Amino acid sequence: MDVKSAFLNGYIDEEIYVEQPQGFIAKGSEEKVLRLKKALYGLKQAPRAWYSRIDKYFMDRGFRRSLSEPTLYIKSQGNDTLIISLYVDDLIYTGNNEKMIQDFKEDMMKTFEMSDLGLMHFFLGIEINQEKEGIFICQRKYTETLLKKFKMESCKTVTTPLVTGEKYQKEDGSQKVDGSMYRSLIGSLLYLTAKTRYYVRHKSAIKVYAESEPSTLCSSKKDSKILTSDWAGSVDDMKSTSGYTFSLGSGIFTWASKKQATVAQSSAEAEYIAAAATSNHAIWLRRILEDMGEKQEEPTTIYCDNKSAIAITKNPVQHNRTKHIDIKYHSLREATTRGEIELKYCSTEEQLADIFTKALPRNKFEELRMKIGVYHKHIKGEY
Repeated sequence: MDVKSAFLNGYIDEEIYVEQPQGFIAKGSEEKVLRLKKALYGLKQAPRAWYSRIDKYFMDRGFRRSLSEPTLYIKSQGNDTLIISLYVDDLIYTGNNEKMIQDFKEDMMKTFEMSDLGLMHFFLGIEINQEKEGIFICQRKYTETLLKKFKMESCKTVTTPLVTGEKYQKEDGSQKVDGSMYRSLIGSLLYLTAKTRYYVRHKSAIKVYAESEPSTLCSSKKDSKILTSDWAGSVDDMKSTSGYTFSLGSGIFTWASKKQATVAQSSAEAEYIAAAATSNHAIWLRRILEDMGEKQEEPTTIYCDNKSAIAITKNPVQHNRTKHIDIKYHSLREATTRGEIELKYCSTEEQLADIFTKALPRNKFEELRMKIGVYHKHIKGEY
């Protein structure tokens, strides 16, 4: 559902005045200004005013706001649950009671001017195809627009996003390019990777999208919480890259690939830092699940392919190889002690998160891509 002119629904608690708009100036009061009673688009207080209004609406109707995700609202009636996710003026809702859903829709449309878009097919640039065998997502339309924007519809395709053995660096001796165009390209790719395609990385990345058919969708059939790191992968600053992926039930739903903030002095330290980041995300997800009524009785299992990193987690004794590690990363030990996290070993051959942190040969890349549930699927019709 979509709220029309959402920011105009917010109430203003402070005194704000505006000039009389052209064409509506009161005769004899040309020097006077108008005091706002409600928010206007362009007003810096408008987003907050709208959120306060919609938040009050939900709370007055028996919803609980998630403490871990302030745009997630849950309403429970016995064994029935209604879940609402809010993104500015767009709402996604789901539940196990059709009457609760219908009552919510009718009340929303009485209170606000709404557009009911029906079954979700498109959200924030993500295309969604809901079928009996699962829910599939992709960004086909955005990808095609991106290729056209940068005149690469007919470019030569590649099978992997990075060339194995090649070290990327800031100054590689290549010819200077248009800075504005380059920033626009990188920004477009970052927007793309923030949602569905999680294996795009620099330079040849745009070509990977040309390799995929227009009907490519993403899904997942694997259940795991896996992390890895690429020790000293950056030539410029020797920092490592952390990567992880999470799944719930039968589908991967969150992932990340990010350069670490500090230089790791060993592969074990790099993996330990990656494990700490993964643990933080896991704890946040556990809180959200608990807010939705799914209390986590068992620890979340995280798979790591470095035994030394696991040993550091289990051994609180400081020694020369670990005493310099920033204290914030030791939250992993505390989470393990509390029983929220359990770190387990998996071999490098089974490490799915390698696809997020390093260049891989084609066979290995395609193998991991399939294992995390990214594959080609033809769409039935257009939406």
